[in-house]
Amino acid sequence: MVYGWLKQMASDVYSPYCLLCAQRSRTRQELCQDCAHDLPWNRHACPGCALPMPVEARAALCGECLRSPPPWDSAASPLIYAWPLDQLLQRFKFHADLATGRLLGELLAEFLAASPASRPEVLVPVPLHSARLRERGFNQALELARPVSRRLHLHLDNRLCVRRKNTAVQSKLDARERHRNLRDAFEVCHPVSGAHVAVLDDVITTGVTMTALSQVLREAGATQISVWSLARAARLR
Repeated sequence: MVYGWLKQMASDVYSPYCLLCAQRSRTRQELCQDCAHDLPWNRHACPGCALPMPVEARAALCGECLRSPPPWDSAASPLIYAWPLDQLLQRFKFHADLATGRLLGELLAEFLAASPASRPEVLVPVPLHSARLRERGFNQALELARPVSRRLHLHLDNRLCVRRKNTAVQSKLDARERHRNLRDAFEVCHPVSGAHVAVLDDVITTGVTMTALSQVLREAGATQISVWSLARAARLR
């Protein structure tokens, strides 16, 4: 009985606070069970582009992937970019809340660790241009990739790809402008002949960024490309 009381007291002292509701999480993460349940989980996703699909969908792939397969081999996103995840991501990305970033990276790592898919040889976070990196102070894709790399025991290479053009912010552009904006934006610094490469970002919206990176990785010799992101916007490419 005394042991149980001491165990409960230790749990109360060391249990972190939930980053969403500010209550004791009662878990090892800064997210309580109720708030974790309320996250917009991407439970029925297209394996080609991770687009959320209706439960009753008969085809394995979404219509867009059937019409025009993406230049990568598979995609995975555990969450949909919607409330309240969007609030957490904005807190992390635009307010340098690295504790929130660590939690989001752990959620992504847990999801990927449970996947039966083959593991890549190298994990590549979507790079920021040096000017944007100096302005923000960190690369959100790299911060998400760190816990994924540790959990899955993957080689994390944040120097394999560089962003050689300081492009305009993608979220302010339409689909056609996004393609034009990222033309010749990325460069692979050394060959990856025969490698399985995973590219990781925070959110996939139109897929233009992942398309541009996948194309240069193919040219550098990658034979298999997996696209991973924390969240997927509920829209087509």
